[in-house]
Amino acid sequence: MYAVLVTGGKQYRVAQGETLRVEKLEAEAGNSITFDNILLLGDGDGITVGDALKGASVTAKVVGHGRADKVRIIKFRRRKHHMKQQGHRQHYTEIEITGISK
Repeated sequence: MYAVLVTGGKQYRVAQGETLRVEKLEAEAGNSITFDNILLLGDGDGITVGDALKGASVTAKVVGHGRADKVRIIKFRRRKHHMKQQGHRQHYTEIEITGISK
């Protein structure tokens, strides 16, 4: 069974036992969290979408928090003596999917 959930403005296709990195969530490591915004549920028989998912949820355990690799932003104007550099490291939360319920 798999589900498509929304968190942090992004959609993720998840199955039980998977580990993934999502936008930072306000939960401590080891805590359990529940995602209620489910777009799709799929199993061996077919998929379920729309109003049939009112009570569906995905539970996950917070494994830890961290910061992603640095992304370098460089703006350069040739022949103008202008160069601007900037870096960014995005915060993330690593979660492990523990259950999917209808």
